[in-house]
Amino acid sequence: QLQLVESVGGLVQAGGSLRLSCAASGGTFSSYAMGWFRQAPGKEREFVAAIRWINPYYADSVKGRFTISRDAATGTLYLQMKSLKPEDTAVYYCAAGYCSAYGCSDLRQYANWGQGTQVTVSS
Repeated sequence: QLQLVESVGGLVQAGGSLRLSCAASGGTFSSYAMGWFRQAPGKEREFVAAIRWINPYYADSVKGRFTISRDAATGTLYLQMKSLKPEDTAVYYCAAGYCSAYGCSDLRQYANWGQGTQVTVSS
């Protein structure tokens, strides 16, 4: 099973930036679509972004502010977050899975998950 380990998150003021990373090991990184999800207290886990080969997908709430990328050589997934808002505060999870013809935004499509990392955006 692919093992995923996320970097430490952080505390950022509104309008600031933060970059998350996720290191993969124990499997064939290039065989998976990779995604980022987040979960705020009392909320459902929601889709943030995903990358399938070189094609990125974003939730409407983060489009234009977040950028997902992957480095196959090092087996690392990244999420560059800019113009952060207090509503971006959540635990962020990286995940590996397989997309369908309908897209990559359903958490049920992902079988392997990182441990989660806290991102807090203050107003």
